[in-house]
Amino acid sequence: MQLLEYPNPDRSSPQAVTPAVNMHAHTFFSFSAYGHSPTSLVWLARQQGFEAIGSVDFDVLDAVDEFLDASEMAAVRGSCAIETRVFIPEFATREINSPGEPGVAYHMGIGFTSSIATGKAAIILAEMRQRASQRNRDLIERVNRHLQPVSIDYERDVLPLTPSGNATERHILVAYTRAAQEYCVHHDQDLTAFWAAKLDTRPEQIVALLNDAPKLHNLIRAKLMKRGGVGYVQPGPSSFPLVDEFHEFILACQALPCATWLDGTSSGEQVEEELLSLLINKGVVALNIIPDRNWNIDNPEQKRIKVNHLYDVVKLAQALDLPLNIGTEMNAYGQKLVDDFDAPELAPVRQAFLDGGFFIYGHTVLQRILGLGYQSEWSKAHLPTRAAKNAFYTQAGRRIIPGERGIAMLRALSADLVPAELLDKIG
Repeated sequence: MQLLEYPNPDRSSPQAVTPAVNMHAHTFFSFSAYGHSPTSLVWLARQQGFEAIGSVDFDVLDAVDEFLDASEMAAVRGSCAIETRVFIPEFATREINSPGEPGVAYHMGIGFTSSIATGKAAIILAEMRQRASQRNRDLIERVNRHLQPVSIDYERDVLPLTPSGNATERHILVAYTRAAQEYCVHHDQDLTAFWAAKLDTRPEQIVALLNDAPKLHNLIRAKLMKRGGVGYVQPGPSSFPLVDEFHEFILACQALPCATWLDGTSSGEQVEEELLSLLINKGVVALNIIPDRNWNIDNPEQKRIKVNHLYDVVKLAQALDLPLNIGTEMNAYGQKLVDDFDAPELAPVRQAFLDGGFFIYGHTVLQRILGLGYQSEWSKAHLPTRAAKNAFYTQAGRRIIPGERGIAMLRALSADLVPAELLDKIG
C-alpha cells in the first residue's frame, strides 16, 4: 500500500487520507518497538495519512492526555486504550487468548478521554500496576538465578527503559540482552557460547540470531519467560484482576470494555459465540483483532484456516453488534506500522475495520468535548440499543472533522440535541 504524505502545512485541513487505521499501537509508556511517544504516534498517523490512530498501553493510562492533545493539534482522529490480562472464572478450565493459561485473557478498555482515574477506578488502576510490577520482580529473580553470572536489577536496569516506571516483559528482554553483552565483553567471554548454554540451543542458531534482535528476543522469551521456561509460573485466579473488576474500572472512566481475539484455535475461542455472549453480559461492547497474524502467513494450509477464522469472527462480531478495534500492536520488533488494507485477504473485512476506527473516534471526541460518549446518560436516553449506538458513533466519527475545526464546531453545539439533530449539525 502506498502511504501518502501531507504537503499542506495547514494542520486543520489535510489534503489526502490513506484508507487505513491502526487503533492498537503501543507507546513507550508500556513498550513500543519503534520508541514512539504518544505525540510521535500521532505524527506518524498524520504523515502517513491514516484515517485514525489509537494508542494502547499495558496497565496504565499515562499516554491519554498527551495523545489526545496531540491528535487535536495535528488534526488526526485519535483514541486511547488500556490493555491487561484478566481472569474469567466461567472459562477457568478453557484456554482463551493467553496460550497455555486457562481462564486468563488479554482484555482491553477503549475510548478513554483522560489520564486521570479517580475514586474506585484509581484504586483498581493502582492495584493493576502494582501486580504487574510484582510479577516482573518475581520473574527477574527466577531468571537471574538461571543466567548467573549475568543478572539484572529491576530499578537500575529495567525501569530506566520506560518513562513512567511501567515495565513489561519486553523491557526485561532488552535489559537481559544488554547485560549479557556487557558481561561477555568485560570478561572476554563468547556471547554465542553464553546464550547457547543458557537457552539450550545450538551455537550456530545463536550466531544467526545475534544480529536479529526480534528473533533473539523471541527465543529468550520462549526459553526463559513463557510456559516451560525457568522464569515461568502458571497463573491462577488471583494472578490478574477479575474481568468484572476491570470492567468496573473502565466504566467508571466512561470508557468501553473491549474483548480481544487471537486466532480462533484455542478451546475458548472455538466457542467464541459463547465467550462473547458471556462478556457482553458483563459489559463488553467491542472486539479487538490483530489482523496481520491471521492472514500474513507463509504456510498455505495454516493461512487458509486462520483467514477463515478471521472472516468468521468478524461476521460473529457484526451479528452481536460489536464494532472492531484493529491494529498492529507495534510492541514487538518487525510488526507493521499499519495493516495492509490493500491486501486481497482483507477485502471482505476492510470496511468493518475502517468503521471500527470511526466508531471509537466518534465516542472519544463526543465524550471529551460534550460529555456525550457511549456510556453517557444522553446516550442511554437517546440510543437504547447497542446497534443504535454503533450506528450513531460510527456516523459521528466519520463526519466530525478531526482537529481544531471539528472541536470548535462541537463546542458550539447544545448537549440537548437528539442524535439525528446532532448528526445533521455536524453533517
